[in-house]
Amino acid sequence: MKIETHKIKDTLVAEVTSDDIIISNNEDGLDLLGNLYYQGFDKIVIHEKDITTDFFDLKNGMAGEILQKFSTYRVRLAIVGDFSKYKSKSLNDFIFESNKGRHINFVTSTVEAIKILSDR
Repeated sequence: MKIETHKIKDTLVAEVTSDDIIISNNEDGLDLLGNLYYQGFDKIVIHEKDITTDFFDLKNGMAGEILQKFSTYRVRLAIVGDFSKYKSKSLNDFIFESNKGRHINFVTSTVEAIKILSDR
């Protein structure tokens, strides 16, 4: 796992990348949150390719549990990817509603993620 720090004005954003899946279960998501929060980051970018596809199946509750922790600790998260491949109406509605808010955003590029996290 690699953490790249982006500094925009006074805002620090951690972009997490890996050649392997970073979040494959609830504990991985909580560990990532804890590790980055401990390092002083409250804004995080992660790529959809680094998250298990189970995360995007809302029926199992993984996304809800992990994202609730990010919201509780007020750590903003942008997930970068192509979400059009997911045909679930409930997931698409969830992404739409999340993008209306500040804490969790689903975006198509790292540039867009950093802009959203540093603008608000």
